Amino acid sequence: MKGEKDVKISYWAAHLTTIISVTLVLILVGIIAVITLSSRRETRRLMEQLEVSVILNDTVSDSYASVLMKRICSKPFAIDGGYINKEEAMRAWKEDTGEDLETLFGVNPLSPEIYFKVKADYASPDSLAAINNRLAGWAGVEEVAVPDSEMVSAMNRNISSMAIILGVIALVMVIISFVLINNTVHLTIYARRFTIHTMQLVGATNGFIRRPFVTNNLLAGLIAALVASGILALSLGVAPRFGLDDVAHYVPWWMFACVAGGMIIAGPALCGLAASLATSRYLKKDYDELFR
Repeated sequence: MKGEKDVKISYWAAHLTTIISVTLVLILVGIIAVITLSSRRETRRLMEQLEVSVILNDTVSDSYASVLMKRICSKPFAIDGGYINKEEAMRAWKEDTGEDLETLFGVNPLSPEIYFKVKADYASPDSLAAINNRLAGWAGVEEVAVPDSEMVSAMNRNISSMAIILGVIALVMVIISFVLINNTVHLTIYARRFTIHTMQLVGATNGFIRRPFVTNNLLAGLIAALVASGILALSLGVAPRFGLDDVAHYVPWWMFACVAGGMIIAGPALCGLAASLATSRYLKKDYDELFR
């Protein structure tokens, strides 16, 4: 009875070690995933700050300008459009510079303007040039002002470099996490290698022997993923209490839900795969090789 009790304690201690180890690995992977996703989201937001101004002729009426604005905003490249008439442009000029051009020249020299921001997929020099050429031919349009192509190219290069770096880090972390989880599960099954051999001697099939190891490690991976998700969720929830109010902006809950869902899938999958590989390895060994 005492020996059987010791075996059970050792069995559950091994699985507890697996759960703790996998939890720590998944927390680290989850943090990297959150950083990667939030960086991609913030990158798209920055790219969508590029603004295009469509300068209209002085003869264009407000009604026609409104039609043009709606037409532009309906295009797939435009977001957050607006219209500024001559009077509004003059008021903005006075607020920014303190100069009254209307008094100085006797007339309002400013032109009405339609402005809009460009979607991230169109934030490239070629796309902006195509937008310029397209809008410049419209009736009532005097000039189209797009962001400087060199500035846009430099921004895209920096963003691409950042994406590559984050992608490499994420890939390395995935590889490291699988190696760590595989080693942890392997050690658990290594402790029961003689049990596997004994089951073979009494005629148990490989599938019958492998099934409980895979099932138990699937469960351990699921528990580890749930615990890791809970710890990350708790960290996000208490972050504002420590002055980290921006965390909720950069990592919204829908993004965390995606990361948590990925961990809940990846945890059991990696543990189950590692258990299957480790068990298969010992199923192929003879008795003498079990001592090595």
